[in-house]
Amino acid sequence: MGEAKRRKELGLPPREKKIKQKEKKAGFISNLSAKYPFLPFILGGVLLVVLIVDLVNYYK
Repeated sequence: MGEAKRRKELGLPPREKKIKQKEKKAGFISNLSAKYPFLPFILGGVLLVVLIVDLVNYYK
């Protein structure tokens, strides 16, 4: 006996269908950081070098 017949005989309503939720697509930053985990360190280093060079040129 199938579940639908059993539920009908017991007077239960039909089973609710489970709706699959769409997966959220990760944003550009998330994809980039997952692909290149060392990128924040490189960008931080470049920024630090630029700030040091700017500071040295300011005091010349």
